[in-house]
Amino acid sequence: MKNILIIPTYLPSITTMAHIAQADQVVFELKDNYQKQSYRNRTYINTANGSLGLTIPIRHNQASGHKKTSDALIENNFLWQRQHWRSIQIAYRSSPFFEFYEDDLAPLYTTGQKFLQEFNLKSIKLLLNMMEISKNIEFTTSYEQNPKLLNRRALANAKNKNTFVAIPKYDQVFADTTGFNPQVSILDLIFNEGPNSKNFLNSIELGLGQGG
Repeated sequence: MKNILIIPTYLPSITTMAHIAQADQVVFELKDNYQKQSYRNRTYINTANGSLGLTIPIRHNQASGHKKTSDALIENNFLWQRQHWRSIQIAYRSSPFFEFYEDDLAPLYTTGQKFLQEFNLKSIKLLLNMMEISKNIEFTTSYEQNPKLLNRRALANAKNKNTFVAIPKYDQVFADTTGFNPQVSILDLIFNEGPNSKNFLNSIELGLGQGG
């Protein structure tokens, strides 16, 4: 796959991580404007009651104009880390590989976090390490409206249905009662497929057109 340009999101979807896994080189967009209701601060996990959204609260100020994602501060007056970690534990404690990866993931929710973008990058690097995926990673220094790289920044847009790809079925906890849900965080794949997650991501067929 070509070199791709992508926005770091919170515990990325399987679709997003498949693009990262299959890319020859990953360039993370660090100069985009922050957008509400996007995957920059939101992810979804599977639970006994279906899909559950986990959202990192962002501190809002009265400054006018667009705010860069790199400047977005996490609102830590809410106990969001405790809530998210508890939700993840409840959802996946019965999955085959949760205990195997639990100690790797826990520090994301037990240490203080300040900047959203910095936290997302940290979490993505951790997820790649958990799946033993090594990537050549670079970062943008300016925002380009029409980049020469394969543009996958639209994957961060929660309303953009055109970025979805066909995810093959795998055994999910609660699938017997809620059905298979492919549009969830990569955590779902990791906790259910374990070491096979890397091969699974590389097996997904991805379109190579310009994604926006």
